[in-house]
Amino acid sequence: MSTRELVVLGTASQTPTRNRNHNAYLLRWDGAGLLFDPGEGTQRQMILAGVAATDVTRILISHFHGDHCLGVPGVVQRLSLDRVPHPVYAHFPASGAEYFARLRHASSYHETATVIAQPVHAPGVIAEGAFGRIEAHPLDHPVQAYGYRLVEPDGRRMLRDRLAALGVSGPRVGELLREGSIRVNGRTVTIEEVSEPRAGQRFAFVMDTRLCEGVHTLADGADMLVIESTFLDADARLAHEFGHLTAGQAARVARESGVRRLVLTHFSQRYPDATAFAAEARRHFDGDLVIAEDLIRVPVPPRRAAGGEWADGT
Repeated sequence: MSTRELVVLGTASQTPTRNRNHNAYLLRWDGAGLLFDPGEGTQRQMILAGVAATDVTRILISHFHGDHCLGVPGVVQRLSLDRVPHPVYAHFPASGAEYFARLRHASSYHETATVIAQPVHAPGVIAEGAFGRIEAHPLDHPVQAYGYRLVEPDGRRMLRDRLAALGVSGPRVGELLREGSIRVNGRTVTIEEVSEPRAGQRFAFVMDTRLCEGVHTLADGADMLVIESTFLDADARLAHEFGHLTAGQAARVARESGVRRLVLTHFSQRYPDATAFAAEARRHFDGDLVIAEDLIRVPVPPRRAAGGEWADGT
């Protein structure tokens, strides 16, 4: 079975603390490894979390404040040190292209890895592949910022009882998936007869922002939403002034958007006890809630399995 999980490399906003590194997150999505917002110290956090440089296939930067990008030099140089054989694509707001160029070449090193810069110039689809599509949508922060959304294409879920009834088993299941129809026992079996529509999974990443249309667009129907909750509601005025969300706001977005698993992160150092974020979020969101901690792994929720369906989502 494929691996789909979030590896949390850091959870602090603005400055690291004794217990929290600058934020950074690796999304493992089958064969892809999407590294989001690598702040200072990300290379070391990758080692502690068991993430290899070869796991990274894309780097996605929401904006160019230091806690979201100062880890780029170490990560990029590590790609070359470890001679990563595949190209690594880097997505970031186009207005920060000069910053990315400086970070990428912050010091002298022997460049062997292929890093392909792909600045985001406008909202919409920025990449497509076997993983599905990656979208970027604008956020509301003092500097240009984008959130990212990974959308898997809709597919078909094979139904065991119907397959058995029509005599389709083993390698012939794969053949049916590829071809759409096959001949079995003298009759044509179509994929529609033995399957039902299956919605693709969705992952959303929302960092520094005030509430805006982009937040809701990104979060809509997400199986997992990773979202900043820098402040608590008591400091909502500060949150708005500096372009951030509170835990309560993030939780309300999750509830209104039908999010299945909510991951709160990017906590201000002014709050020593993260349990307050959970208590505040629970007032608005009764779904699956994770208060992110450095180096934890959070699986993307499995597809729901019902009678006759294959639980692995085939």
